[in-house]
Amino acid sequence: MDLFGRRTETAALDGLLAQAAGGAGCGLVLWGEPGIGKSALLDYAVEAAAEATVLCCRGTRMEASLAFAALHELLWPVRDRLETLPAPQAAALRSALGMSGEPANRFLIGAAVLSLVAGLARDGPVLVVVDDAQWVDEETAQCLGFVARRVRTDSVALLVAAHEEPDAGPWEGLASMEIKGLADDDARRLVDAVTPDADESLRRRTVEIATGNPLALRELPTLNRDEVLPGAIPVGPRLRRAFCARADTLKPATRALLLLAAAEERGDRHLVQRAGAGWGVDASAWEEALRSGLLEASGAQVHFRHPLVRAALYDGAPFGERQAAHRALAASLPSNAVGERAWHLAAAADTADEHVAELLEQTAQACLQRDAGPTAARALQRAAELSPERADAARRLAMAARASWGAGNAGAAQRLLDDAERLVGEEAVVRLSAGLRGILEFSHGVVDRAHRYLIGDMAVVDGGRAAVELGAVAVRAAWSAGRTDLQQDALNRLLSLRADDDPDLSPVMPALQSWWACYDETGELTGSSPGGGGDTVGLLGVVPWALLPPTLLVWAWGAEGPLRDVLGLQVAALRRRQELPALAMALSQTTVLDLFSGRWDTAAAAADEALRLAEEVGADHVATQCRLSLARLAAGRGDRAVVLENTERALLGSIPRGVRALSASAYWIRGRAALFSGQPQEALHHLTPLHEPGHDAAHRTTALLAAVDTAEAAAQLDRLDVVGSELTVMDAWVRRTGATWARAAAHRLRALAGSDAEPHFRAALDAGAGDDPFELARTRLLYGEWLRRARRRADAREHLGAAAETFGRVGATLLRDRAVRELDLAGGAGTHQDAAGLTVQEFRVARLAADGLTNRQIAAQLLISHRTVGHHLSNVYLKLGVTSRAELARVDMSGDFHLRG
Repeated sequence: MDLFGRRTETAALDGLLAQAAGGAGCGLVLWGEPGIGKSALLDYAVEAAAEATVLCCRGTRMEASLAFAALHELLWPVRDRLETLPAPQAAALRSALGMSGEPANRFLIGAAVLSLVAGLARDGPVLVVVDDAQWVDEETAQCLGFVARRVRTDSVALLVAAHEEPDAGPWEGLASMEIKGLADDDARRLVDAVTPDADESLRRRTVEIATGNPLALRELPTLNRDEVLPGAIPVGPRLRRAFCARADTLKPATRALLLLAAAEERGDRHLVQRAGAGWGVDASAWEEALRSGLLEASGAQVHFRHPLVRAALYDGAPFGERQAAHRALAASLPSNAVGERAWHLAAAADTADEHVAELLEQTAQACLQRDAGPTAARALQRAAELSPERADAARRLAMAARASWGAGNAGAAQRLLDDAERLVGEEAVVRLSAGLRGILEFSHGVVDRAHRYLIGDMAVVDGGRAAVELGAVAVRAAWSAGRTDLQQDALNRLLSLRADDDPDLSPVMPALQSWWACYDETGELTGSSPGGGGDTVGLLGVVPWALLPPTLLVWAWGAEGPLRDVLGLQVAALRRRQELPALAMALSQTTVLDLFSGRWDTAAAAADEALRLAEEVGADHVATQCRLSLARLAAGRGDRAVVLENTERALLGSIPRGVRALSASAYWIRGRAALFSGQPQEALHHLTPLHEPGHDAAHRTTALLAAVDTAEAAAQLDRLDVVGSELTVMDAWVRRTGATWARAAAHRLRALAGSDAEPHFRAALDAGAGDDPFELARTRLLYGEWLRRARRRADAREHLGAAAETFGRVGATLLRDRAVRELDLAGGAGTHQDAAGLTVQEFRVARLAADGLTNRQIAAQLLISHRTVGHHLSNVYLKLGVTSRAELARVDMSGDFHLRG
């Protein structure tokens, strides 16, 4: 049996069974809240006691008042053993089991059960299991408690599961163990096992609500989420039965108090007291409720021991009683508590009520001002349900969809839009929601369809700002699809909009025209260039995220510096407002900037955060972008498995939806991974499709940025025609933009083409690589290799050493090793020192020694004598400040040694 997170508990049970098998009888009470996993542990013990005689019974509320009902269940399978008992004991036990009409003698019955169990134990271990002991009839409980305290010399183990700690009563004196909730990691594993297809949002919410309760973890993910109000805790029948059973034993006034407390979600004890005054809730009811353990109080606050208790008691009450509770609470609120009164009246309403709907809408507006999007969406959805007029209902549903989208629930937003459209039609909902359907489609759907929606909706939405935002996203959707025709059409429509009356938008329109310049039929760019880009990017810092151009495009223009500042402001603002979809997109763009700037560790952290957010809000394309960022990082670090896994997932999501910008990135990253692994033919296989019209990976911006990789792979295969073609594209872009990275790339391509290589290598180094130290190091590596082949070893060592240092710092191990090999070829062992003062040969010896090789093994591998190895190791120890191989093994050989000339 697979029990997640129960190693301590199962070890205790194993020890108990072993102790009993050894002839030392014992008992143990497992206690904890309903659903916590006590029964599962009992099942584990039964399964583990395969060689034992197992006697089981379970208490039930219906039979709790029937004397010896549980004992009947326990002993009925072995009733034939009554004949082995002394006559008085046998007669008493027959009476308890209903096999005779003689009067019951409790002491003789206890003695008889002890004799019966002890007799069974002489044939082998006996395991007695009592589940739901809180419902076991008193006579059976007293009898088994009597037995448990007298089996210390018999091979008998008694296991009891109950809700409360056995500090008094029939189980007093037995060892006990509280069963607590699962840790979050174990809870997630259980959810994965129960519902392996659960998405991250469902998994996270289940773990959060269940707070480690295994029954809740099993039941919550299987419930129909469409039948649960947003923000509510769903409760299934098993949970309801488990928690309501205890409340049913309390007096009516106490149950009324519990229902009022369950309906009053804020835990206001004084409000519950005022509302309960008319229900007969007095001090004795409060005392019984607190004594039951279901309700707890602290000062002016009251709360349930577990959130599932509140949900189960509320859900288990008849609807009429819930209505009455909410009306009582609404009537007891102060006059200024408009929002709370609206919620209680809404919960009590069972027909349309415009007054309550208006109150809920006012509450939602206040929530939106406090950035409480989920609560606002919930209020608006309920307001729509209570709206007598279809138009009002549709308007409120559209508002709820906007609030849901802003709060990160794309699925709920789409469902709310669909509901609104069924009431008033598509066009009206486009206007009411400010074109949300196109935004949703762009986030996780087919980008061509998103473009179509957005273009059409620009003419429908009210207000110039909304139309400009939709137009900007439409241009971006076309760019993502690699459709320059659609991009130009969307740009023309966007530029035709008037934004003169909006001081934030009017100066931005020319900037948008510059960023989204398109290629015409001849392959030339139309429109003006943003040039250095600082002013135009800076303008975008005052507008919504939807107007920001994609990071790849900004990098291509060479304006990444200002964009980083803009994105930083956007991320901070979006975090503050909890606009999760927009935050996920902004973070994913920040990740790309960090990757292209050599801040790989920062990029990895940002990509992880953005991926979690994107998966949570259903922003599929943003999630794919994050996976591609992680894949790009893995390509640089030589982890082909991670590259393959993430690019495969990216292509599965992007190709069917026509997102060529993402498909192209996946092909580009695969090409880089192959190139860095020394497989130029495979690299060219992945990179060539970026230029092929009609291919799923054809994308002009990506092809431009990938030109240096394509040309390097082609040069290694002597495909100078491909190098020349890439150079032509790059030269045109340099003339167009003057971007630093493009000028450096053009010089590198000319050097790879083989004509007058050295001045172009030097020019590339002088130009830099924008803000990317990794690309600068690649230029140094290529130049160093060229110098080494030209037998200019001293010059080669300078550039190869610098390249190796950069590659080591960012973790690009494959390229670092390539640079180290070239260094070796450029000067031989023992002629170059790194930052730590080690020569190349000393570094080799140190790395092999750290891997555990002996001096003779190192000598055999390096073709030197073992005495020479010892000499090198002495130098290594001295330079690194270590004194043994054990200390040397703790040194990071991949990152602490950066060779230089």
